[in-house]
Amino acid sequence: MRRSTRPLHALALAVVGLLVVGVLSSCSSAVNEASGASGGDSGPTDGGTLRIGSTSDIVPASIFTNSSDATNTLIGAVYDSLIDYPLDNLEPQPRLATSWQVAKDGLSITLQLRDDVKFHTGREFTSKDVEFSIKTWADPTWTVQLQRTAAAITGFDTSDPHAITLSFDHKLSNVFDLLDMLPIIDSETFDQLKTGKAYVGTGPFKFDSWTPSSKLTFSKNDDYWGDEPHLDGIEVDIVSDPQAQVSQLRSGQLDLVTGASNRDLETLGKDSKFDVTGFDGAVQQIYVGADLANPDLQDVKLRQAIAFAIDRERIVDEVFRGQGTPINLPWPDYSPAYDAEANKTYTYDPDKAKELVAQLGDSPTIPLAYPAGNANYEAVAQIVQANLGAVGIKTQLQPAEYSQFIKQLIGGTFGGLWILQHGYAHYTPSTLAVSAYPFNADKNASHFVSKAYKEHADAAWNQDSGDSPEAVAEYQKLNKDLLDNLFLIEMALLHFQTAETKSVHDLNMSKRGELDLRSTYLSD
Repeated sequence: MRRSTRPLHALALAVVGLLVVGVLSSCSSAVNEASGASGGDSGPTDGGTLRIGSTSDIVPASIFTNSSDATNTLIGAVYDSLIDYPLDNLEPQPRLATSWQVAKDGLSITLQLRDDVKFHTGREFTSKDVEFSIKTWADPTWTVQLQRTAAAITGFDTSDPHAITLSFDHKLSNVFDLLDMLPIIDSETFDQLKTGKAYVGTGPFKFDSWTPSSKLTFSKNDDYWGDEPHLDGIEVDIVSDPQAQVSQLRSGQLDLVTGASNRDLETLGKDSKFDVTGFDGAVQQIYVGADLANPDLQDVKLRQAIAFAIDRERIVDEVFRGQGTPINLPWPDYSPAYDAEANKTYTYDPDKAKELVAQLGDSPTIPLAYPAGNANYEAVAQIVQANLGAVGIKTQLQPAEYSQFIKQLIGGTFGGLWILQHGYAHYTPSTLAVSAYPFNADKNASHFVSKAYKEHADAAWNQDSGDSPEAVAEYQKLNKDLLDNLFLIEMALLHFQTAETKSVHDLNMSKRGELDLRSTYLSD
Protein backbone atom coordinates (compact mmCIF):
# COMPACT_ATOMS: atom_id res chain seq x y z
CA MET A 1 0.00 0.00 0.00
CA ARG A 2 1.21 3.49 -0.81
CA ARG A 3 0.93 6.04 1.96
CA SER A 4 1.26 9.78 2.17
CA THR A 5 4.29 11.13 3.99
CA ARG A 6 2.35 14.25 4.90
CA PRO A 7 1.75 14.51 8.69
CA LEU A 8 -1.86 13.51 9.32
CA HIS A 9 -3.38 15.94 11.75
CA ALA A 10 -6.87 16.85 12.89
CA LEU A 11 -8.78 17.57 16.01
CA ALA A 12 -10.58 14.76 17.67
CA LEU A 13 -12.47 13.40 20.55
CA ALA A 14 -12.27 10.02 22.00
CA VAL A 15 -13.98 7.18 20.33
CA VAL A 16 -16.30 4.66 21.16
CA GLY A 17 -14.00 4.11 19.61
CA LEU A 18 -13.77 6.02 16.48
CA LEU A 19 -16.68 4.36 14.87
CA VAL A 20 -16.57 5.14 11.18
CA VAL A 21 -18.09 2.10 9.54
CA GLY A 22 -16.18 1.46 6.31
CA VAL A 23 -12.73 0.42 7.52
CA LEU A 24 -9.86 -1.84 6.52
CA SER A 25 -6.49 -2.77 7.95
CA SER A 26 -4.40 -2.52 4.82
CA CYS A 27 -4.92 -1.71 1.19
CA SER A 28 -4.94 -3.43 -2.14
CA SER A 29 -2.93 -2.25 -5.12
CA ALA A 30 -5.96 -0.26 -6.21
CA VAL A 31 -5.81 1.90 -3.12
CA ASN A 32 -4.28 5.33 -3.59
CA GLU A 33 -1.97 7.06 -1.18
CA ALA A 34 -3.49 9.25 1.51
CA SER A 35 -2.71 12.40 -0.46
CA GLY A 36 -5.24 11.23 -3.04
CA ALA A 37 -3.58 13.04 -5.94
CA SER A 38 -4.24 11.38 -9.28
CA GLY A 39 -2.10 11.48 -12.38
CA GLY A 40 -2.02 14.79 -14.22
CA ASP A 41 -2.94 16.93 -11.21
CA SER A 42 -1.16 20.29 -11.43
CA GLY A 43 -1.26 21.06 -7.71
CA PRO A 44 -3.56 22.64 -5.11
CA THR A 45 -6.40 24.84 -6.30
CA ASP A 46 -8.73 26.94 -4.17
CA GLY A 47 -12.50 26.84 -4.11
CA GLY A 48 -15.34 24.37 -4.20
CA THR A 49 -17.43 22.50 -1.65
CA LEU A 50 -16.55 18.94 -0.69
CA ARG A 51 -19.69 16.76 -0.48
CA ILE A 52 -19.35 13.89 2.01
CA GLY A 53 -21.75 11.01 2.59
CA SER A 54 -22.01 9.96 6.25
CA THR A 55 -23.95 7.05 7.66
CA SER A 56 -24.98 8.40 11.07
CA ASP A 57 -26.08 11.87 12.17
CA ILE A 58 -24.72 13.89 15.08
CA VAL A 59 -26.43 13.69 18.48
CA PRO A 60 -25.85 17.04 20.25
CA ALA A 61 -26.49 15.65 23.73
CA SER A 62 -23.62 13.20 23.26
CA ILE A 63 -21.46 15.10 20.81
CA PHE A 64 -18.26 14.36 22.75
CA THR A 65 -18.69 10.58 22.63
CA ASN A 66 -17.56 10.64 18.99
CA SER A 67 -20.10 8.01 18.03
CA SER A 68 -20.80 8.79 14.36
CA ASP A 69 -18.93 9.57 11.18
CA ALA A 70 -20.80 12.90 10.90
CA THR A 71 -19.55 13.81 14.39
CA ASN A 72 -16.03 12.86 13.34
CA THR A 73 -16.21 15.24 10.40
CA LEU A 74 -17.67 18.05 12.50
CA ILE A 75 -15.00 17.75 15.19
CA GLY A 76 -12.15 17.51 12.72
CA ALA A 77 -13.36 20.52 10.75
CA VAL A 78 -14.37 22.90 13.53
CA TYR A 79 -12.05 22.23 16.46
CA ASP A 80 -8.34 22.14 17.26
CA SER A 81 -6.48 20.08 19.85
CA LEU A 82 -3.51 21.09 21.97
CA ILE A 83 -1.13 18.53 20.46
CA ASP A 84 -1.22 16.03 17.59
CA TYR A 85 -0.02 12.45 17.47
CA PRO A 86 1.21 11.06 14.15
CA LEU A 87 -0.82 8.13 12.88
CA ASP A 88 1.80 5.46 13.54
CA ASN A 89 3.42 6.46 16.84
CA LEU A 90 2.88 8.27 20.13
CA GLU A 91 5.29 11.18 19.74
CA PRO A 92 3.30 14.39 20.43
CA GLN A 93 3.57 17.21 17.91
CA PRO A 94 2.61 20.90 18.46
CA ARG A 95 -0.86 22.18 17.63
CA LEU A 96 -2.37 24.89 19.83
CA ALA A 97 0.36 24.11 22.35
CA THR A 98 3.78 24.99 20.94
CA SER A 99 5.89 23.28 23.62
CA TRP A 100 5.53 21.60 27.02
CA GLN A 101 7.47 20.52 30.07
CA VAL A 102 6.48 17.73 32.46
CA ALA A 103 7.58 18.29 36.06
CA LYS A 104 10.27 16.02 37.46
CA ASP A 105 7.81 14.51 39.95
CA GLY A 106 5.40 13.70 37.11
CA LEU A 107 2.55 15.57 38.81
CA SER A 108 2.16 18.55 36.48
CA ILE A 109 2.76 19.77 32.96
CA THR A 110 3.29 23.31 31.68
CA LEU A 111 2.16 24.11 28.15
CA GLN A 112 3.13 27.14 26.09
CA LEU A 113 0.19 28.20 23.90
CA ARG A 114 -0.05 29.93 20.55
CA ASP A 115 -0.78 33.66 20.83
CA ASP A 116 -2.29 34.11 17.36
CA VAL A 117 -5.42 31.98 17.62
CA LYS A 118 -9.04 33.16 17.56
CA PHE A 119 -12.33 31.38 17.93
CA HIS A 120 -14.75 31.60 15.04
CA THR A 121 -16.53 34.40 16.89
CA GLY A 122 -13.34 36.49 16.83
CA ARG A 123 -12.57 36.00 20.52
CA GLU A 124 -8.94 35.33 21.44
CA PHE A 125 -7.97 31.82 22.55
CA THR A 126 -6.35 31.81 26.02
CA SER A 127 -5.35 29.44 28.79
CA LYS A 128 -8.80 29.88 30.34
CA ASP A 129 -10.24 28.04 27.34
CA VAL A 130 -7.98 25.08 28.02
CA GLU A 131 -9.22 24.99 31.61
CA PHE A 132 -12.85 25.20 30.50
CA SER A 133 -12.45 22.43 27.93
CA ILE A 134 -10.77 20.03 30.37
CA LYS A 135 -13.36 20.69 33.07
CA THR A 136 -16.13 20.09 30.53
CA TRP A 137 -14.64 16.70 29.67
CA ALA A 138 -14.30 15.92 33.37
CA ASP A 139 -18.05 16.46 33.82
CA PRO A 140 -19.72 13.00 33.94
CA THR A 141 -22.76 14.51 32.22
CA TRP A 142 -21.02 14.20 28.86
CA THR A 143 -19.95 10.55 29.41
CA VAL A 144 -16.75 11.06 27.41
CA GLN A 145 -14.39 8.13 27.47
CA LEU A 146 -11.45 10.12 28.85
CA GLN A 147 -13.54 11.53 31.69
CA ARG A 148 -11.38 9.89 34.37
CA THR A 149 -8.18 11.34 32.92
CA ALA A 150 -9.68 14.81 32.61
CA ALA A 151 -10.99 14.57 36.18
CA ALA A 152 -7.50 13.65 37.41
CA ILE A 153 -6.35 17.16 36.43
CA THR A 154 -7.25 19.20 39.48
CA GLY A 155 -5.03 22.29 39.27
CA PHE A 156 -5.04 25.03 36.64
CA ASP A 157 -2.58 27.93 36.65
CA THR A 158 -3.93 30.34 34.02
CA SER A 159 -2.13 33.49 35.20
CA ASP A 160 -0.47 33.71 31.78
CA PRO A 161 -3.05 33.84 28.96
CA HIS A 162 -0.62 32.05 26.65
CA ALA A 163 0.61 29.35 29.04
CA ILE A 164 -1.02 26.94 31.44
CA THR A 165 0.22 24.58 34.14
CA LEU A 166 -1.95 21.53 34.77
CA SER A 167 -1.56 19.73 38.10
CA PHE A 168 -2.53 16.08 38.53
CA ASP A 169 -4.03 14.01 41.32
CA HIS A 170 -1.45 11.37 40.45
CA LYS A 171 1.01 10.61 37.68
CA LEU A 172 -0.72 10.30 34.30
CA SER A 173 1.00 8.08 31.75
CA ASN A 174 -1.67 9.08 29.20
CA VAL A 175 -1.85 12.86 29.69
CA PHE A 176 -0.77 13.44 26.07
CA ASP A 177 -3.63 11.22 24.90
CA LEU A 178 -6.01 13.68 26.55
CA LEU A 179 -4.22 16.67 25.02
CA ASP A 180 -4.50 15.01 21.60
CA MET A 181 -8.18 14.10 21.87
CA LEU A 182 -9.52 17.11 23.76
CA PRO A 183 -11.35 19.68 21.58
CA ILE A 184 -10.83 23.29 22.61
CA ILE A 185 -14.39 24.57 22.91
CA ASP A 186 -15.86 28.03 23.31
CA SER A 187 -17.43 28.71 26.72
CA GLU A 188 -19.49 31.65 25.44
CA THR A 189 -21.51 29.53 22.97
CA PHE A 190 -21.52 26.31 24.97
CA ASP A 191 -25.27 26.32 25.60
CA GLN A 192 -25.88 26.42 21.85
CA LEU A 193 -23.53 23.46 21.36
CA LYS A 194 -25.75 21.36 23.59
CA THR A 195 -28.74 21.94 21.31
CA GLY A 196 -26.98 21.64 17.97
CA LYS A 197 -27.35 25.35 17.13
CA ALA A 198 -23.68 26.31 17.18
CA TYR A 199 -20.30 24.63 17.23
CA VAL A 200 -17.58 27.23 17.73
CA GLY A 201 -13.93 26.28 17.73
CA THR A 202 -10.62 27.54 16.38
CA GLY A 203 -10.39 25.04 13.51
CA PRO A 204 -10.06 25.45 9.73
CA PHE A 205 -13.81 25.45 9.04
CA LYS A 206 -16.79 27.17 10.63
CA PHE A 207 -20.03 25.40 11.41
CA ASP A 208 -22.90 26.92 9.43
CA SER A 209 -25.97 24.75 9.88
CA TRP A 210 -27.43 21.40 10.82
CA THR A 211 -30.63 19.91 9.45
CA PRO A 212 -31.34 16.85 11.62
CA SER A 213 -31.19 13.52 9.78
CA SER A 214 -30.31 15.37 6.60
CA LYS A 215 -27.28 17.70 6.34
CA LEU A 216 -24.47 19.65 7.99
CA THR A 217 -22.71 22.56 6.30
CA PHE A 218 -19.39 24.27 7.00
CA SER A 219 -17.52 27.19 5.47
CA LYS A 220 -13.84 28.09 5.33
CA ASN A 221 -12.37 29.93 8.32
CA ASP A 222 -10.63 32.87 6.63
CA ASP A 223 -8.88 33.75 9.92
CA TYR A 224 -7.46 30.29 10.58
CA TRP A 225 -4.11 30.47 12.38
CA GLY A 226 -2.61 27.74 10.20
CA ASP A 227 -2.41 27.48 6.43
CA GLU A 228 -5.63 28.71 4.85
CA PRO A 229 -7.83 25.80 3.71
CA HIS A 230 -8.27 25.35 -0.04
CA LEU A 231 -11.93 24.36 0.14
CA ASP A 232 -14.65 27.00 0.34
CA GLY A 233 -16.77 24.65 2.36
CA ILE A 234 -17.90 21.16 3.35
CA GLU A 235 -21.34 19.61 3.04
CA VAL A 236 -22.14 16.41 4.94
CA ASP A 237 -25.19 14.51 3.73
CA ILE A 238 -26.65 11.92 6.10
CA VAL A 239 -27.17 8.83 3.95
CA SER A 240 -27.91 5.93 6.28
CA ASP A 241 -27.86 3.26 3.57
CA PRO A 242 -24.22 2.47 2.63
CA GLN A 243 -25.26 1.25 -0.82
CA ALA A 244 -27.12 4.51 -1.39
CA GLN A 245 -23.89 6.32 -0.52
CA VAL A 246 -22.05 4.36 -3.18
CA SER A 247 -24.80 5.06 -5.72
CA GLN A 248 -24.61 8.79 -5.00
CA LEU A 249 -20.82 8.69 -5.31
CA ARG A 250 -21.13 7.03 -8.69
CA SER A 251 -23.78 9.50 -9.88
CA GLY A 252 -21.71 12.53 -8.86
CA GLN A 253 -23.98 13.64 -6.00
CA LEU A 254 -21.18 12.98 -3.49
CA ASP A 255 -17.42 13.43 -3.69
CA LEU A 256 -16.48 11.15 -0.78
CA VAL A 257 -18.16 8.43 1.28
CA THR A 258 -17.25 7.05 4.70
CA GLY A 259 -19.78 4.22 5.01
CA ALA A 260 -19.17 1.88 2.06
CA SER A 261 -18.87 -1.82 2.82
CA ASN A 262 -15.59 -3.55 2.14
CA ARG A 263 -17.07 -5.33 -0.86
CA ASP A 264 -18.12 -2.00 -2.35
CA LEU A 265 -14.72 -0.50 -1.54
CA GLU A 266 -13.07 -3.40 -3.30
CA THR A 267 -15.21 -2.78 -6.40
CA LEU A 268 -14.65 0.99 -6.34
CA GLY A 269 -10.91 0.45 -6.03
CA LYS A 270 -10.95 -1.29 -9.40
CA ASP A 271 -12.83 1.56 -11.11
CA SER A 272 -10.61 4.19 -12.72
CA LYS A 273 -13.11 6.92 -11.78
CA PHE A 274 -12.52 6.53 -8.06
CA ASP A 275 -9.83 6.35 -5.40
CA VAL A 276 -9.96 4.22 -2.27
CA THR A 277 -7.74 5.72 0.43
CA GLY A 278 -6.46 3.85 3.46
CA PHE A 279 -4.85 5.33 6.56
CA ASP A 280 -2.32 3.13 8.33
CA GLY A 281 -2.28 3.78 12.06
CA ALA A 282 -5.85 5.03 12.51
CA VAL A 283 -7.04 1.63 13.64
CA GLN A 284 -10.12 0.06 15.15
CA GLN A 285 -10.80 -3.43 16.40
CA ILE A 286 -13.95 -5.48 15.84
CA TYR A 287 -14.91 -7.66 18.80
CA VAL A 288 -17.64 -9.67 20.50
CA GLY A 289 -18.64 -8.25 23.86
CA ALA A 290 -20.21 -10.30 26.65
CA ASP A 291 -22.61 -8.80 29.19
CA LEU A 292 -21.82 -10.69 32.38
CA ALA A 293 -25.07 -9.49 33.93
CA ASN A 294 -26.54 -12.38 31.91
CA PRO A 295 -26.05 -15.50 34.10
CA ASP A 296 -25.51 -17.63 31.00
CA LEU A 297 -22.32 -15.70 30.19
CA GLN A 298 -20.80 -15.69 33.65
CA ASP A 299 -18.86 -18.96 33.31
CA VAL A 300 -15.55 -18.14 31.64
CA LYS A 301 -15.58 -21.57 29.96
CA LEU A 302 -18.44 -20.40 27.74
CA ARG A 303 -16.53 -17.26 26.80
CA GLN A 304 -13.46 -19.38 26.08
CA ALA A 305 -15.60 -21.58 23.86
CA ILE A 306 -16.73 -18.49 21.95
CA ALA A 307 -13.12 -17.37 21.53
CA PHE A 308 -12.11 -20.76 20.10
CA ALA A 309 -15.26 -21.04 17.95
CA ILE A 310 -14.87 -17.79 16.00
CA ASP A 311 -13.22 -18.17 12.60
CA ARG A 312 -11.31 -14.89 12.51
CA GLU A 313 -9.57 -15.68 9.24
CA ARG A 314 -12.91 -16.20 7.51
CA ILE A 315 -14.19 -12.88 8.85
CA VAL A 316 -11.10 -11.06 7.62
CA ASP A 317 -11.15 -12.78 4.23
CA GLU A 318 -14.87 -12.76 3.44
CA VAL A 319 -16.17 -9.61 5.12
CA PHE A 320 -13.11 -7.37 5.07
CA ARG A 321 -11.81 -8.77 1.79
CA GLY A 322 -8.46 -9.77 3.24
CA GLN A 323 -7.81 -6.30 4.57
CA GLY A 324 -7.47 -7.04 8.29
CA THR A 325 -5.45 -8.91 10.89
CA PRO A 326 -6.93 -11.59 13.19
CA ILE A 327 -6.22 -10.74 16.84
CA ASN A 328 -6.80 -11.84 20.42
CA LEU A 329 -5.41 -8.64 21.96
CA PRO A 330 -6.31 -5.15 20.73
CA TRP A 331 -2.89 -3.52 20.28
CA PRO A 332 -1.28 -2.57 16.94
CA ASP A 333 2.30 -3.76 16.53
CA TYR A 334 3.82 -0.39 17.46
CA SER A 335 2.08 -0.34 20.85
CA PRO A 336 4.24 -0.92 23.96
CA ALA A 337 1.60 -3.47 25.02
CA TYR A 338 1.87 -5.56 21.84
CA ASP A 339 2.68 -9.24 22.41
CA ALA A 340 2.83 -11.35 19.24
CA GLU A 341 2.69 -14.71 21.02
CA ALA A 342 -0.12 -13.81 23.40
CA ASN A 343 -2.03 -12.55 20.38
CA LYS A 344 -2.32 -16.18 19.19
CA THR A 345 -3.85 -17.59 22.39
CA TYR A 346 -7.27 -18.37 20.91
CA THR A 347 -6.98 -19.73 17.39
CA TYR A 348 -9.89 -21.23 15.48
CA ASP A 349 -10.48 -24.59 17.20
CA PRO A 350 -14.12 -25.75 17.02
CA ASP A 351 -13.28 -29.12 18.63
CA LYS A 352 -11.86 -27.37 21.68
CA ALA A 353 -14.92 -25.12 21.76
CA LYS A 354 -17.23 -28.16 21.67
CA GLU A 355 -15.35 -29.73 24.59
CA LEU A 356 -15.86 -26.62 26.69
CA VAL A 357 -19.54 -26.36 25.77
CA ALA A 358 -20.06 -30.04 26.70
CA GLN A 359 -18.70 -29.31 30.16
CA LEU A 360 -21.32 -26.63 30.68
CA GLY A 361 -24.45 -28.55 29.71
CA ASP A 362 -27.44 -27.02 27.97
CA SER A 363 -27.82 -23.23 27.94
CA PRO A 364 -30.61 -20.97 26.70
CA THR A 365 -30.40 -18.98 23.48
CA ILE A 366 -28.20 -15.91 23.96
CA PRO A 367 -29.01 -12.55 22.29
CA LEU A 368 -26.39 -11.38 19.76
CA ALA A 369 -26.76 -7.66 19.01
CA TYR A 370 -25.14 -5.64 16.24
CA PRO A 371 -25.71 -2.25 14.55
CA ALA A 372 -28.37 -2.53 11.87
CA GLY A 373 -28.03 -1.23 8.32
CA ASN A 374 -24.31 -1.92 7.99
CA ALA A 375 -23.26 -4.66 5.59
CA ASN A 376 -19.99 -5.38 7.41
CA TYR A 377 -21.63 -5.82 10.80
CA GLU A 378 -24.45 -7.91 9.35
CA ALA A 379 -22.02 -10.26 7.62
CA VAL A 380 -19.81 -10.59 10.72
CA ALA A 381 -22.88 -11.29 12.88
CA GLN A 382 -24.00 -14.07 10.55
CA ILE A 383 -20.57 -15.72 10.59
CA VAL A 384 -20.31 -15.47 14.37
CA GLN A 385 -23.80 -16.92 14.79
CA ALA A 386 -22.93 -19.83 12.48
CA ASN A 387 -19.59 -20.43 14.23
CA LEU A 388 -21.23 -20.52 17.64
CA GLY A 389 -24.11 -22.67 16.47
CA ALA A 390 -21.66 -25.21 15.08
CA VAL A 391 -20.21 -25.80 18.58
CA GLY A 392 -23.55 -25.84 20.39
CA ILE A 393 -23.98 -22.20 21.43
CA LYS A 394 -27.37 -20.92 20.30
CA THR A 395 -27.78 -17.20 19.58
CA GLN A 396 -30.53 -14.92 18.32
CA LEU A 397 -29.50 -11.98 16.15
CA GLN A 398 -30.76 -8.61 17.40
CA PRO A 399 -29.99 -5.74 15.00
CA ALA A 400 -30.43 -2.27 16.53
CA GLU A 401 -30.41 1.25 15.11
CA TYR A 402 -26.95 2.74 15.57
CA SER A 403 -27.69 5.59 18.00
CA GLN A 404 -29.73 3.22 20.16
CA PHE A 405 -26.90 0.69 20.01
CA ILE A 406 -24.44 3.25 21.34
CA LYS A 407 -26.83 4.10 24.19
CA GLN A 408 -26.82 0.41 25.10
CA LEU A 409 -23.03 0.39 25.03
CA ILE A 410 -22.72 3.43 27.29
CA GLY A 411 -25.45 2.19 29.62
CA GLY A 412 -24.30 -1.44 29.63
CA THR A 413 -27.76 -2.77 28.74
CA PHE A 414 -27.08 -5.39 26.05
CA GLY A 415 -28.09 -8.36 28.19
CA GLY A 416 -26.15 -10.82 26.04
CA LEU A 417 -23.47 -10.74 23.34
CA TRP A 418 -22.81 -7.84 20.99
CA ILE A 419 -20.60 -7.04 18.00
CA LEU A 420 -18.99 -3.64 17.59
CA GLN A 421 -15.73 -1.87 16.85
CA HIS A 422 -13.67 -0.02 19.43
CA GLY A 423 -10.77 2.40 19.32
CA TYR A 424 -8.15 3.63 21.81
CA ALA A 425 -5.81 0.63 21.55
CA HIS A 426 -3.48 2.66 19.32
CA TYR A 427 -3.01 5.21 22.11
CA THR A 428 -1.16 4.78 25.41
CA PRO A 429 -2.39 1.36 26.59
CA SER A 430 -3.56 2.65 29.97
CA THR A 431 -6.12 4.83 28.17
CA LEU A 432 -7.99 1.75 26.99
CA ALA A 433 -8.19 0.24 30.47
CA VAL A 434 -9.27 3.40 32.30
CA SER A 435 -11.34 5.11 29.61
CA ALA A 436 -13.03 3.07 26.89
CA TYR A 437 -16.66 2.03 27.49
CA PRO A 438 -15.98 -1.66 26.81
CA PHE A 439 -12.74 -1.81 28.84
CA ASN A 440 -12.99 0.72 31.69
CA ALA A 441 -11.90 -1.08 34.86
CA ASP A 442 -14.14 1.18 36.97
CA LYS A 443 -17.30 0.61 34.94
CA ASN A 444 -17.66 -1.15 31.62
CA ALA A 445 -20.39 -2.33 29.27
CA SER A 446 -19.74 -5.98 30.23
CA HIS A 447 -20.32 -5.41 33.97
CA PHE A 448 -16.96 -7.09 34.45
CA VAL A 449 -15.61 -6.40 37.95
CA SER A 450 -12.13 -7.51 38.99
CA LYS A 451 -9.94 -6.20 41.77
CA ALA A 452 -6.81 -7.40 39.95
CA TYR A 453 -7.84 -5.83 36.62
CA LYS A 454 -8.53 -2.50 38.32
CA GLU A 455 -5.21 -2.62 40.17
CA HIS A 456 -3.30 -3.35 36.97
CA ALA A 457 -5.18 -0.66 35.02
CA ASP A 458 -4.51 1.94 37.72
CA ALA A 459 -0.87 0.91 38.02
CA ALA A 460 -0.39 1.33 34.25
CA TRP A 461 -2.11 4.71 34.45
CA ASN A 462 0.00 5.93 37.39
CA GLN A 463 3.32 6.04 35.56
CA ASP A 464 5.62 8.87 34.50
CA SER A 465 5.63 7.59 30.93
CA GLY A 466 3.47 5.32 28.85
CA ASP A 467 6.45 3.41 27.43
CA SER A 468 8.62 3.02 30.55
CA PRO A 469 9.72 -0.48 31.61
CA GLU A 470 7.42 -0.19 34.63
CA ALA A 471 4.44 0.65 32.41
CA VAL A 472 5.23 -2.19 29.98
CA ALA A 473 5.29 -4.65 32.89
CA GLU A 474 1.79 -3.53 33.86
CA TYR A 475 0.58 -3.91 30.27
CA GLN A 476 1.61 -7.56 30.35
CA LYS A 477 -0.58 -8.01 33.42
CA LEU A 478 -3.46 -6.30 31.61
CA ASN A 479 -2.97 -8.63 28.64
CA LYS A 480 -3.29 -11.62 30.94
CA ASP A 481 -6.43 -10.12 32.49
CA LEU A 482 -8.00 -9.69 29.05
CA LEU A 483 -7.11 -13.19 27.84
CA ASP A 484 -8.04 -14.96 31.09
CA ASN A 485 -11.40 -13.26 31.54
CA LEU A 486 -12.58 -12.68 27.95
CA PHE A 487 -15.32 -10.22 28.79
CA LEU A 488 -14.37 -8.89 25.35
CA ILE A 489 -13.36 -11.27 22.59
CA GLU A 490 -11.27 -9.56 19.93
CA MET A 491 -11.61 -10.68 16.30
CA ALA A 492 -9.67 -8.39 13.93
CA LEU A 493 -7.66 -5.19 13.73
CA LEU A 494 -8.88 -2.82 10.99
CA HIS A 495 -7.89 0.52 9.47
CA PHE A 496 -9.99 3.39 8.21
CA GLN A 497 -10.72 3.64 4.53
CA THR A 498 -12.72 6.04 2.38
CA ALA A 499 -13.81 6.12 -1.25
CA GLU A 500 -13.78 9.32 -3.27
CA THR A 501 -13.86 10.63 -6.81
CA LYS A 502 -10.64 11.46 -8.65
CA SER A 503 -11.34 15.17 -8.07
CA VAL A 504 -10.49 14.89 -4.35
CA HIS A 505 -6.83 15.47 -3.43
CA ASP A 506 -4.70 15.60 -0.26
CA LEU A 507 -7.22 13.83 1.92
CA ASN A 508 -5.78 13.06 5.35
CA MET A 509 -6.96 11.67 8.67
CA SER A 510 -6.05 12.14 12.32
CA LYS A 511 -5.04 9.37 14.68
CA ARG A 512 -8.49 9.81 16.20
CA GLY A 513 -10.23 8.84 12.99
CA GLU A 514 -11.41 12.28 11.92
CA LEU A 515 -11.00 13.48 8.37
CA ASP A 516 -8.32 16.17 8.15
CA LEU A 517 -9.43 18.50 5.36
CA ARG A 518 -7.06 21.41 5.94
CA SER A 519 -5.00 20.58 2.85
CA THR A 520 -7.75 18.95 0.79
CA TYR A 521 -8.64 20.47 -2.57
CA LEU A 522 -10.82 19.71 -5.57
CA SER A 523 -9.89 19.61 -9.22
CA ASP A 524 -12.02 19.38 -12.37
